[in-house]
Amino acid sequence: MLCCWQLGMILNETLRLYPPAVATVRRAKTDVELGGCLIPRDTELLIPIMAVHHDARLWGADATQFNPARFAKGVAQAAAHPTAFIPFGLGARMCIGQNLALLESKLTVAIILQRFDFRLSPSYLHAPTVLMLLHPQYGAPVIFRPRSCEPSDRDNRDM
Repeated sequence: MLCCWQLGMILNETLRLYPPAVATVRRAKTDVELGGCLIPRDTELLIPIMAVHHDARLWGADATQFNPARFAKGVAQAAAHPTAFIPFGLGARMCIGQNLALLESKLTVAIILQRFDFRLSPSYLHAPTVLMLLHPQYGAPVIFRPRSCEPSDRDNRDM
């Protein structure tokens, strides 16, 4: 049985490998030194979210592999730097809907797992692509089959 914290780890790892926004742009409000470089005021900086999420220096040699266990000690300890996980941005401009999106995702997956067995279609081709946002180039065909109700389950529903 899948626990809520395990589902959270799976969702986080999915967002790490396939962040909905692959990059974001920020403008420096003041002159600032960043990593030994002087960034003048009004300079636009591209933050490559997907590149950060796939960087082996931050995530280890298995950075391109699906490994939800990397989030077992929480988001801040999943990588070599505590702010390396940024699927919803960071700081004052972080996505205001982050908590709602994660809650909705957990609820949706829980309902699907209760009611259906599923598997990828044999026609599925793994080909993520970027067109403003990251998405599956050829779709994500999934075969759903309703789960059969055991007699004991039917009896419990009437109570």
